[in-house]
Amino acid sequence: MDGTKMQELRELVEFLKANEIAEFDMEQDDLKVRIKFAGAAAAPTTSLDLSQLSRLVSSAPAVAAPATQAVSATASANPAAEEKLHEVKSPIVGTFYESPAPGAPSFVQVGDQVEAGQVLCIVEAMKLMNEIESDVAGEVVKRIATSGQPVEYGQPLFAIRPR
Repeated sequence: MDGTKMQELRELVEFLKANEIAEFDMEQDDLKVRIKFAGAAAAPTTSLDLSQLSRLVSSAPAVAAPATQAVSATASANPAAEEKLHEVKSPIVGTFYESPAPGAPSFVQVGDQVEAGQVLCIVEAMKLMNEIESDVAGEVVKRIATSGQPVEYGQPLFAIRPR
């Protein structure tokens, strides 16, 4: 590994730490990198090549907050923790879809009232479309997952304010 790639790797590690990214995989040509910080919970991984990494690291703002401030900022940014919202979590690993078909309207929108048992989204796993239903009645406050993106088992998909 040449000096330039080694420097990019160092910048990557600093970027991941600053943005509290727990796990990262990268593959380019004959180079494979897997970074997982100790004590980190399982999280979806991100794949980038070195050219994307260079742009990402160079465009990232510098973070100089002490660790205690970063933790409190993260806690306050989580609406489910502040308002005691119910999180609907993925029961399986797969791909999240907010609508039944491409171009179709979403099952639910932020602000919609939902009933227990109402379909909120689909998680595709092994070519099977699994409808994910709300387990509480209430108002959809936030869609946490992004349509077309992979989700992990137990990953929050929606935040619902129970009635």
